[in-house]
Amino acid sequence: MLKDRAPKARGSIGKARRLRRAMSLPDVLLWQVLRCRPGGPKFRRQHPSGVFILDFYCSDARLAIEVDGGVHDRGDRPNKDAVRGDWFAAQGILTLRVPARDVLVDLDEVVRFIVAQAEAWLPLPYPAAPGGPPPPDKLGEE
Repeated sequence: MLKDRAPKARGSIGKARRLRRAMSLPDVLLWQVLRCRPGGPKFRRQHPSGVFILDFYCSDARLAIEVDGGVHDRGDRPNKDAVRGDWFAAQGILTLRVPARDVLVDLDEVVRFIVAQAEAWLPLPYPAAPGGPPPPDKLGEE
């Protein structure tokens, strides 16, 4: 499993904890589904990374999921989101931006998309050695 390389900013863990208690409805709905996926990719919510806090994060796939409400379309927010996305890319983290309205309208499809992306970005397991291990010696044979 790859570990996060980005240091966490001072106070970010406390801020992440506060944000977990004040999640938006789309975040809550998405978290209820993402957290209950046995055998699938594991996700964290309100995960600190550098000076930022991700809405959701799959550390094995190095995949960030940001749920964007209407505020992300206004003012200087698109530019801030681009800078944020560039910083994550420099850390080797892919960012998926999901509109909050999509979560509210078709949660199952959003979850399928996120999980498919996470699985596509999971590192491949190491291949078995060519030919496999040598066979065990059989007792009594010479």
